[in-house]
Amino acid sequence: MRHRLNILLFLALASPAFAQTDAPYRLNVSVDEVILTFHAADAHGLPVNDLKLSDLTLLDNGIPPAKILDFQLQQNFPIRAGILIDTSTSMSSHRFRDQSIATQYAQQLLRQQTDQAFVTHFDRTSHAIQSWTNSPTALTAAIHTTTHGDPIGGTALFDTLYAACRYQFGEIDHRSSGNFILLFSDGEDNASFLDLETAVDMCQRTNTAIYAFSPDPSSPGIPTLAQLAAQTGGALFHDDASAADIFTDLRTIESNLRNQYRLVFRPAALAHDGAFHPIVLATPDRVATLTIRAGYYAPKPKRPTKPAPPSPDR
Repeated sequence: MRHRLNILLFLALASPAFAQTDAPYRLNVSVDEVILTFHAADAHGLPVNDLKLSDLTLLDNGIPPAKILDFQLQQNFPIRAGILIDTSTSMSSHRFRDQSIATQYAQQLLRQQTDQAFVTHFDRTSHAIQSWTNSPTALTAAIHTTTHGDPIGGTALFDTLYAACRYQFGEIDHRSSGNFILLFSDGEDNASFLDLETAVDMCQRTNTAIYAFSPDPSSPGIPTLAQLAAQTGGALFHDDASAADIFTDLRTIESNLRNQYRLVFRPAALAHDGAFHPIVLATPDRVATLTIRAGYYAPKPKRPTKPAPPSPDR
């Protein structure tokens, strides 16, 4: 039996939670404005691209937003993809299968005229194998590169996702493309310094969805992968599906990212407390599938700044 979790919700909240660090990160919207992107499909899986704002009912934490600031359809979006391959010991027997799926995406679905992707391998640490490129040949070579795992062992999934979203997607104009991480992992994390919430928050702020392929539906890490996908607007698949089903999954990802609605709103009540806000978006009955994030994290309270010490007397 083929297992698949279709996940909801696609939205990004720009918050200043990490503004105190010295690494560059471009912040382009108000911290109290939420960017919600979503994909609508009919019963045949075809995009529904004629929705009007009057067709939608949005609830943020159970109440309507204070104001809708923008609503528009974005079609034929260029795609920015991060291919993240778990090379830890627990994934060694599945590596060839995962490399094959990643290669299929790079060679058959990446559009060289508009799209770009990068490749990272990870275990206890992450290894940037290929930076942003539109070359299927370069991506394929990076996907099949052999990396030597950390001799200590372990997997730092959350740290790797955070780094990919902040230092890769955070350095591009992530509002002008469909952004996603193609993740191959069993979902187990035993070496990260960061937690799931922090990784998800960074993915949301860079408008990056996680689409994960996992080898074992009974793995203890499956709930983690499901949560990562749900809160970033992606989906969870299992790589033991047939070749035809795998290609259908990859095409689904592409359709979701190339045909999106963008809705910007100001919440009616948004305390800077880091709390999770569930989102509910109601659509007409002709929309059979809605791919959208499950919610977002409110900005965290600003840390008090210490006064600068007085200049020493000369």
